[in-house]
Amino acid sequence: MHRLITLLCLLALALPAYAQTSCQEQFADGKTPFVTNPKISSKYRELCNQAYAVGHSGITRTPLWSAEYLTRDSLISAKGLKRSNNFKADTRLPSAERAELSDYARSGYDRGHMAPSADFGDPESQDESFLLSNMIPQEPENNRGIHEGIESAVRKEVKKRGELYVITGPLFQGAQLQSLKGRVIIPTGIYKCLYDPARKESGCYLEQNEPGTDYSTVSVAEIEKLAGINLFPTLTQDVKSRVMRLPAAKARSRKESR
Repeated sequence: MHRLITLLCLLALALPAYAQTSCQEQFADGKTPFVTNPKISSKYRELCNQAYAVGHSGITRTPLWSAEYLTRDSLISAKGLKRSNNFKADTRLPSAERAELSDYARSGYDRGHMAPSADFGDPESQDESFLLSNMIPQEPENNRGIHEGIESAVRKEVKKRGELYVITGPLFQGAQLQSLKGRVIIPTGIYKCLYDPARKESGCYLEQNEPGTDYSTVSVAEIEKLAGINLFPTLTQDVKSRVMRLPAAKARSRKESR
């Protein structure tokens, strides 16, 4: 028994720090999203990081969702932190289920953050945001344009309201999905859903993974139906069906984008 306890302790020490952190604080009422569509439940794993959590698919080799609890104070801490750009595979995942840097090489697609690096106020959390388990193949103009504008609008809204739960993820719609090197599935759309626990309000941005500046604002209920995921399990259907007032998102110009 003593040898078993010693072995377990050694294994725990060997795990990276982000694997040892409880992620309940990232979810509204501490309840994690769960998959409702059996077609995407295979090879599904939840990954816990210091400042965000991920529901990862070994089929698409992308996140299905990335969840964050953002506060005014945390975003103030994040302002001015130098971006690390330390993209890397997530070795917590089996090699057959994870994306590799080689999948994205010369693909024409960006490694697009779901939980954006600019949300995180310390170097360790920001570095974790560059794990490929938090990335999707994203059309460059979308990633650096309207998508970045949506991220910026959400941060402004967090600073205005004080706190928001935010869940971001890809949508895979249609029968003819494309992939990077036959491995990493390219999403057709991207959602970013917000929940204000103080006002009991929710709403989502929805954009296509393509060039252009168009996006729409829709309900959490609509996104949950499209994604096949219950994003906020404790919210009532009434709260999920109403769309909160969301700030307008503006695509940044190349000169403005970092």
